[in-house]
Amino acid sequence: MYSFDEILGILQQHLKSQFKPRTTRMKSTSIALDHPLVKAGIALGKGYYGSPTTSDKALMPFATLKMGPGDSARSHTADEFIYLSEIKDGVDTYIALVKQLVG
Repeated sequence: MYSFDEILGILQQHLKSQFKPRTTRMKSTSIALDHPLVKAGIALGKGYYGSPTTSDKALMPFATLKMGPGDSARSHTADEFIYLSEIKDGVDTYIALVKQLVG
């Protein structure tokens, strides 16, 4: 696996045109499927997938995951909203996830 900076270096070596990344602050992230957070979520019946949107997790220098209540299809839209029941379910999920981690 290549780091973000290694990929930029390879591109600079092989491209004849000039380019400049829009930002080097926000970086793509991933978390291993065998990470305790992921395993705890799977044990709770949660699925996993890559998110097409970014978040502050892209700034964190440690393994993170992005999760939250509500429907991702409604996120960051003109009429974004969340149901109160989804917030309650989210709180219950966070508590259950922590309980899975601490045993």
